[in-house]
Amino acid sequence: MPALARTEKIVTAAPPKTSASIVTLPGRPASKFKPKQVALAVARNVVPPLIVLAVILVIWQILCSEAGATLPPPSQVWQESYDLIAYPFFNYGSQDIGLGWRVLISLQRVAYGFGLAAVAGVLIGALIGQSIWAMRGLDPIFQILRTVPPLAWLPLSLAAFQDSNPSAIFVIFITSIWPVIINTAVGVRNIPQDYRNVAKVLCLNQFEFFFKIMLPSAAPYIFTGLRIGIGLSWLAIVAAEMLTGGVGIGFFIWDAWNSSRLPDIIVALAYIGVVGFILDKLVSAVGTIVTRGASAN
Repeated sequence: MPALARTEKIVTAAPPKTSASIVTLPGRPASKFKPKQVALAVARNVVPPLIVLAVILVIWQILCSEAGATLPPPSQVWQESYDLIAYPFFNYGSQDIGLGWRVLISLQRVAYGFGLAAVAGVLIGALIGQSIWAMRGLDPIFQILRTVPPLAWLPLSLAAFQDSNPSAIFVIFITSIWPVIINTAVGVRNIPQDYRNVAKVLCLNQFEFFFKIMLPSAAPYIFTGLRIGIGLSWLAIVAAEMLTGGVGIGFFIWDAWNSSRLPDIIVALAYIGVVGFILDKLVSAVGTIVTRGASAN
């Protein structure tokens, strides 16, 4: 008798039907203006410097109020130089103008000299960082020239330009270009090799490589050099104007010294310090925006 073949039916259970539902992800919480936190942040950044400044003024007042003191106390500076402090933009003639106008004139020269130094420094620094032969040929010369004091260039620039204004601009240029060149070259040499490989794969020419790879990668280093350069520019213009004359803030200090107006000199120094601080923070803020907070290693 033939054996009966047994067949088993395999029943596949269908998954139960479920109704589709849309899951809503929690949205990004809306940023709310919190006056208390803002006030605390401002207090942490503003109050400590004000306390230190008040202590310095008190010590200065005590030391310089004694008989035989060679420097005026803050109270005397306020009394004798009140017009320079309260009215920085008065204009009573060619040389009788407020310190605000003198600072603007000096800043105009700084803008010309530092602007030229920034453009030339980035281009030369990119060349040195990209080419080993350019680095070997130019780097030793630049290392020697950057040690020359700013005022040492002034007689040579006066002989070349025969005018005080372009001479001062040249002094600013030659003083501020070195940190831009050096930092740009370091930034270019530190470009990751992966970026260079991508540029080769995409067949980027030198112009495209400069703007799409080199500048974005070296931007933190470049702005480090620009911050140093803007500080040196402000130092150089004050020193150059003392010797070249004109109506800038530097010549005002020299003229006040010749007239024995020490309170005016102290007020001018305060203007110089505040403007230098603002210039540094301005370049730093632009660098933070451009580099998106990246810093040079």
